[in-house]
Amino acid sequence: MSDPKQEPEDELAGTEQPFVAHLMELRDRLIKAMLAIAVAVGILAIYPGPGPLYDMLAAPLVAHLPKGTTLIATSVISPFMVPLKILLMTGFLLALPFVLYQIWAFVAPGLYTHEKKLVLPLVISSTILFLIGVAFCYFFVFGQVFKVIQSFAPKSITAAPDIEAYLSFVLTMFLAFGVAFEVPVAVVVLARLGIVEIEKLKAFRSYFVVLAFIIAAIVTPPDVVSQLALAIPMILLYELGIWAAKVFIKHTQPPSEEA
Repeated sequence: MSDPKQEPEDELAGTEQPFVAHLMELRDRLIKAMLAIAVAVGILAIYPGPGPLYDMLAAPLVAHLPKGTTLIATSVISPFMVPLKILLMTGFLLALPFVLYQIWAFVAPGLYTHEKKLVLPLVISSTILFLIGVAFCYFFVFGQVFKVIQSFAPKSITAAPDIEAYLSFVLTMFLAFGVAFEVPVAVVVLARLGIVEIEKLKAFRSYFVVLAFIIAAIVTPPDVVSQLALAIPMILLYELGIWAAKVFIKHTQPPSEEA
């Protein structure tokens, strides 16, 4: 008869593979991820095409420019390189779920069940939150920011932004809002790893409000609308992170060892 007090068998026992086998699997996963990105880029290159993709990205600004005004290119190769960069970026975002699946498929076999419960939700939620932050910036923040900026422009000035400068501004804003929307993930990780207790996170609320407005003032244009549009979601997402941390910690604990 088996001893009921015997320690449970390691669920990963016997799953070890040679180092070379891991490298070969990593190579195959990377190739698949790159092929997925290449396919996404190829599809987007055919339809709608690099030009229309840039027109879509520039639409929030063009809508608030004076009638008949368009963006300009001050470099000879800008009309080619800028839409190409947009095409590559959009292709990567389109293939991102498949790329993340390849990463997960490579890492998952080496994780315990409770670790899978920890990692997989974080990967999915962080991706979704980042995309939500980018979408929020494009569909709401850009329209409000460009409207405010153009309202302050003197009538003696004709606005004609450069396409490379606009791309740099857009990518900076996308990154700022995408990272800012990761606040719940950061809170959950800090609480789950025991770095900061939930009660201390609650006590830090008032300080985080000040911190959110400082961050918003640094990374956004100097207008109240964009600063509020970044700071307020960060504050709300901080509260969401505290709530999620309680649930997450409860459902991702490792199984207790029997005496």
